[in-house]
Amino acid sequence: MVTVRAAERGDIAAITAIYAPAVRDGTASFEYEPPDEAEMARRWQSIVDGGYPYLVALDGGEVAGYAYASSYRPRAAYRYVVENSIYIAPGRHGQGVGSLLLRELVEVCTARGFRQMIAVIGDSRQQASIGLHRSLGFTFVGVVHAVGFKHGRWLDQVLMQLPLGDGDATLPT
Repeated sequence: MVTVRAAERGDIAAITAIYAPAVRDGTASFEYEPPDEAEMARRWQSIVDGGYPYLVALDGGEVAGYAYASSYRPRAAYRYVVENSIYIAPGRHGQGVGSLLLRELVEVCTARGFRQMIAVIGDSRQQASIGLHRSLGFTFVGVVHAVGFKHGRWLDQVLMQLPLGDGDATLPT
């Protein structure tokens, strides 16, 4: 049975191992070189210190995936908006891990008072990620065409959005 909990420093090695092939072989991340554990620990700490959730999915004690929310943009007017990121371990795709992580991430972000969640999906060919977000109520916002170049081709970014809690129906407190 897969469970979700807050990521801990001891999860960084597994998180780094999950992220590395996404960087090296995939297009979900626009990075070219996988960061090492020290850099991934620094990123995790920065996200947690910023008041954002960072989660792991565990199956039999093994990290099967991770997800986090972070600032969508740095300016103050964006403070109620988060961007989500989800990465699943190789061999675990299509098993519901991403759905479980994203559902929990939405719940935690809503409870923390965030009002919008933006998915910035690297590469319009990422149909599994687009489908996952759509299945949880995200709506298509648009495509930023040819904004990245990786693996010898231009990559789009797909933007999707989900209102959290009252969304824009009420003023934040």
